[in-house]
Amino acid sequence: MLHTVLLALALTQEPAARPSFTEWLDALRAEAVGRGIKPEVVDAALAGVEEPLPAILERDRAQAETVFSLEHYIARRLTPKLIANGREAFAAHRELLEEVGAAYAVPPRIIAAIWGVESNYGRFSGVRPTVAALATLAWDPRRATFFRGELFNALEILNRGDIDLSHLKGSWAGAMGQVQFMPSSYLKFAEDYDGDGLRDIWSDPADVFASIANYLSNRGWTSAASWGREVSVSEETARRVRVDVEPRAGSCQAIRNMTVPLPPSRWQELGMRLPGGKALPKGDEPLSLVSGSTRYFLVTPNYDAILDYNCSHSYAITVGLLGDAIASTGPVRPQPAPKAHAKASKRKR
Repeated sequence: MLHTVLLALALTQEPAARPSFTEWLDALRAEAVGRGIKPEVVDAALAGVEEPLPAILERDRAQAETVFSLEHYIARRLTPKLIANGREAFAAHRELLEEVGAAYAVPPRIIAAIWGVESNYGRFSGVRPTVAALATLAWDPRRATFFRGELFNALEILNRGDIDLSHLKGSWAGAMGQVQFMPSSYLKFAEDYDGDGLRDIWSDPADVFASIANYLSNRGWTSAASWGREVSVSEETARRVRVDVEPRAGSCQAIRNMTVPLPPSRWQELGMRLPGGKALPKGDEPLSLVSGSTRYFLVTPNYDAILDYNCSHSYAITVGLLGDAIASTGPVRPQPAPKAHAKASKRKR
């Protein structure tokens, strides 16, 4: 019933002159062919697309959602099972991960962590037909321009022969494969690392790892250095930071919710310490502060590359901590239980 209501709302919210879905699809088919996509590819891709998918509209309308605080998200997501599975997956692919990491100057543990967060180490990468999902979102007026472009990109992927239509599947919003790339990211960053002529982010570990590493490298990861570390912040230090340290400017909310970068010596002066009370390591690399309710992290410029993958501190910090845990030989322990209530906010992905 809810599906029917959502579809009816989407239809009734359109201007009277807007074409039907069938007419819209016919025009899109003609434009795709005009862009150089083979007619037989277009016909096959759109053959099963007969109407907007109500389940996709439902998920899209639910994007303004309540999300957990940073601490709650980490405790909920970064489970001992995820870490244990990560260590097992890392061990199974160690040689390949280290080779790819060296080739792109990205730490193998970070590649493995993104792989784990995005698809549970390849266990799940989405089951929704990508073309049908993107066609629904491209027809819907809410974000039509963005998704129309992604739909043409998906058709181009089929046109190039990187994947057959039956395997072109992903999330409800069109993110694909074990790396969860949107089609535009696929065309820019997906890699054919094993040289078999395909950029297979759905089932080929070499291409999966190289595509993640290539994305991070192109988004600014400059060396094999760390993403950052957790630090201890007293109430007085937190107050001084709020008063004395400016927030960053940026296009996404997460960037604006961290501080401008400062040298470690300045953070030390403000009262920041390592967990346990030891002094911060000396260094010249500027660090920004990411603040939760009770947990704090000083992050390097490389952290921005993870935020480019998904501009959410909950996501990026979880990736960093998971990568460190995968590379560690210490016992696997649950994350500290959050002490604060969940925060309500809007998340855009």
